[in-house]
This record gives sequence, structure tokens and C-alpha cells, in this order.
Amino acid sequence: MSKRFLRWVENWIEENIPPGANPDIESHEARTERLTEKLFAEAAAASFSKFETEEERVRVLPLVLAAVADSTDFDIDTYKLKFQLAQENEDGD
Repeated sequence: MSKRFLRWVENWIEENIPPGANPDIESHEARTERLTEKLFAEAAAASFSKFETEEERVRVLPLVLAAVADSTDFDIDTYKLKFQLAQENEDGD
């Protein structure tokens, strides 16, 4: 098990799959498959070995599917404002 790879995957998902941003055109399964392939292509470019990534493929699919299926409404402007306020207050809240 590669904890380093799984941490990288969690960061990748957070940066590339915003909550609630699933267009109606593509099913969750199709989008999950497409994004998983993109994730593994970027993992190879990030110098993760094929052995390391293939070993974790079973754990990565449910993580991507959960992120894709998240239907939480997400307001990017509110998120940015809260982030700026947290930086100014230096308390992280």
C-alpha cells in the first residue's frame, strides 16, 4: 500500500473534482472512468511507478466515484471569501 500515492490522489481529487459540478450530459460512472484514467495518466507523469499505481487502483475508484457523485451545491465565491477571511484571521476557520 502506498500512502504517498493515496495522499497525492486525495489532493488531485480535491483540485480537479469540485463538489456538485457534475453536468447532466455524462453519467457518474462514465465521468468516474474518464477522470480515473486522467488521474492515472497524471500519476505516471508525476513519477509514480506502474506497480505503485496499479496496486492502489481498487482503492482509488471509490474515491473518485464518491467525489463525482457528490451533489452538494458549491458556491466558489463563498469558498474564496471564506478562504481569504481565514488567511486574514490566521485561525483557519
